[in-house]
Amino acid sequence: MKVTLLGTGTSQGVPTIGCRCEVCQSQDWHDKRLRCSAMVECCGVRIVIDAGPDFRQQMLRTGVRRIDAILLTHQHKDHTGGLDDVRAFNFVDYPTIHPIDIYANAATAASVRKDFDYAFVENKYIGAPEMRLHEISAEEPFKVKEVEIVPIQGKHSERFSVLGFRIGRFAYLTDFKQIEPTQVEKLKGVDTLVVNALRFEPHHSHFNVAEATALIEQVKPRQAYLTHLSHGIGLHQKTDALLPDGIRLGYDMLTFETE
Repeated sequence: MKVTLLGTGTSQGVPTIGCRCEVCQSQDWHDKRLRCSAMVECCGVRIVIDAGPDFRQQMLRTGVRRIDAILLTHQHKDHTGGLDDVRAFNFVDYPTIHPIDIYANAATAASVRKDFDYAFVENKYIGAPEMRLHEISAEEPFKVKEVEIVPIQGKHSERFSVLGFRIGRFAYLTDFKQIEPTQVEKLKGVDTLVVNALRFEPHHSHFNVAEATALIEQVKPRQAYLTHLSHGIGLHQKTDALLPDGIRLGYDMLTFETE
């Protein structure tokens, strides 16, 4: 299985508009973070997790011409705002049309139908996105072609849930603030874990570094990467050196192989 971290930034990305901190002014490309997303390639199937406002740019720099599905973690626009750009994949072999399968929980699916209503009307205009929207349950594994995916549920805040995903021995969690022991159990045996860690200071709706590290210690993966990072995480080079063995800062276009 090949995994590419397409974006490792928080909702505003890094650099943040108007900010003059040392991270936002850094010339190190590791400190330039698009909105959070990942691509998983397994068994000939290519899956993208989240399609935020930077989806087009992320797809262009991978050079791929085909994706099989998009998994959505939740309805916030930094995770769904780029879905209109599936049109490029729909029509890349025109006149053959390739609809893209989108997997989301009920609340996220409702948000997608509202925000991209023109993609779901009966008589839509030529060139509108071709999306097949599938509602998934946090309690039931599902398949994209031959690839089985296990949803992992957490709380983004007290108001709503967020989904992570386990594929084989790889798991990807973003925008988690709380996770129940029953869901942690689903992560046992994971080889590589990607998990959000917004900054070092506490935050009301995201793990900070200490909370992410605590989860990693429970799961005990061989390797863990932190993602959904704000400029508050500090300079990549300095912060990465401070992390415990087996935990690294993720960065845009980091690619690794896992089971």
